[in-house]
Formats: sequence, C-alpha cells, structure tokens
Amino acid sequence: MGLFNQNTQHAESSKYKQENHSSDIVGIGSPLLDFTVEAPESLLEEMELKKGQMHLIDQEKSRAIFKRLDGYKITKTPGGSAANTLAGIANLGGRCVLFGKIGNDPNGDIYKLESERAGVKTRLNKHENITGHAITFITTDSERTFATHLGAALHFQKEDVIDDDIRNCKILHIEGYLMELPELREATIHAMQIAKKNGVKISIDLADPGLISRIYQILHKIVNEYCDIVFVNEEEAQAFTGKDKVDALNIIYSMCDVAVVKLGENGSLIKANDTIHSIPVYKTNVVNTNGAGDMYAAGVLYGIANNIPFEKAGRIGSYTSSLVVSQVGARLNEKIAIDKI
Repeated sequence: MGLFNQNTQHAESSKYKQENHSSDIVGIGSPLLDFTVEAPESLLEEMELKKGQMHLIDQEKSRAIFKRLDGYKITKTPGGSAANTLAGIANLGGRCVLFGKIGNDPNGDIYKLESERAGVKTRLNKHENITGHAITFITTDSERTFATHLGAALHFQKEDVIDDDIRNCKILHIEGYLMELPELREATIHAMQIAKKNGVKISIDLADPGLISRIYQILHKIVNEYCDIVFVNEEEAQAFTGKDKVDALNIIYSMCDVAVVKLGENGSLIKANDTIHSIPVYKTNVVNTNGAGDMYAAGVLYGIANNIPFEKAGRIGSYTSSLVVSQVGARLNEKIAIDKI
C-alpha cells in the first residue's frame, strides 16, 4: 500500500512533470461498434441472452440477431469498455492512447476516425477479420445486455503493444474482458509486465459478473500480481469476493492500493490509504445505463493521474457518469468542466 499517499501529491505532480509523460492513460480494450436497441425482456429470453450480462457470440449468431431485429430502431456508436473510459478522460481534458485491433473495413475506419475526433490517440492495427461489434439491448428498467462479436479484436497480440507508450504514461487501464481468451490475456499480461517494470500504475475494470464466475481464479491471480486500481460494481463485487459493499471493498483493497465499488443509485465507495470515501450520485433522468461504469472510471482515473484527492476524483466520476446515463450513447460529445463539481 501507499503508492497513492496524498501527503506526497505535490511531489508526485512534480515527478510527472519532470518525467514528461506523453499521456495520462494508456488503455487496452476491444474496439467495438455499439449497435444499441430498446427491446423487451421477452426478446432476450427468445435469443437466450441473460439480462445484464455480456455474451460472446460468433458471426453466425450475430447475423441471426440482426435478422431478428429487423424493424427495430438501432443506434450505432463507437464503444468498448476501455475505449469508452479513454473517451471520457479525453472529455475531461486528459491525454489518452488506445491499443486494440480493428478490421480492414469501413466500420474500422469509422471507429478510428470517431475515436481520434473524441481526442483519443489510437494504436489500432488492422486485421482481415471484420471490426468487432456489441449488440446492446436496453430493457425498460434501463439495464443493458450485450451480445458481442469480437471480430478483429480477437487478434490483438503482443506485437501490437508499443512499449514506449506504456513506459511514458501514468496509468495503464485494461478491461477484464481481455482476461478470458488465452491469446488476448497473453498480450495484455505482456503490457502489464512492461507497466510494472517501469513503475506505471495498473488499473482494471472487472467488467461483468458472468466473466468473473467463468475465470475466477485467473482474475484473482491478475489482481494480486499486477493491479493497483480495481473497479467493480455490486454484482461484480459479490462474484469476486462473495461479500457485499464495505466487506467486498475491504477484501479487494487487501489486494491492491485503490479499490472502487460502484453502488448504482446509492453512489460508490473508494478505499485508498486505509480511508473509505463514500461518493454520492448526481441525480439525473436515466435513459440507459450503458457506459455509466466506464465514464465513472474515466473521472476517477483522470483524478488519480492528476493528483486530485480521492473524494474529488470520485465526485468527478459520479458527475460524468450522470451525464452519460441521461443519453442513449455510451460516450459524450462535449468537453466536461469540472471546476464547479
């Protein structure tokens, strides 16, 4: 513990300036186009999709779902958990770099263009497979369910990791989804090893309770060996620790330096330097929850990278999250002023 002792914040800020970091955050994730549709729960049952979870599907299943959705209104936006978080950090004025793999197709070109337009530098190599996509179902309770075809994102490998980008950033942020498939896990661990060797803090969002259940031992090993900052929501906390709220927070904190448990409408908890910070929500009209956790992580990571006290960093995350849940897409299109938060 102690990497984030706020008594040394001014010294750390000076250190960052002296080392001339080229970016605040490097993120590794699966670049996915989101196809968002409002749908009844009966449709999820028909397609054998468990509400609130992420399901990996092949191209044949993807075609079948799109055929079934003929006639539904579908909104297309850039997505992917880590990529959404980086876009949020860019909204806040942070400097970000995204690693990933896209297809050599129009959707890949759109993804790269929109990411750079959002202010995110991209290291998106191309593959002959199609650009990945997530069919995102929003039910009447604003819950989101994903049917994800990774496409080209499946082919991210160690050779796609640029060492200098990681060495010259403050935080490496990864999405837990990358830990499930051996090839993606190998490439991501390679990046984490570079970060650890060079004193770069490592952040992970554990992503999905179903994922945690499937690769429980792997994720525990990754968190214990590499991670400084861990994000979970209530369901993920339960799946990862077998406990709720504060008890889960304390268990996760025993493995890392900063533990974050998101509690939905009840706010969030951040534990760092042996202190628990209870962060309130910002009330808003919820349209859907897609991107809420990613944008919350953006606020917290932006705060940590800029030596902002954890209480304020949490409030930035809460505020930015409230903005994204009040719209359809998982990203915001404008800069965020935090001086009045």
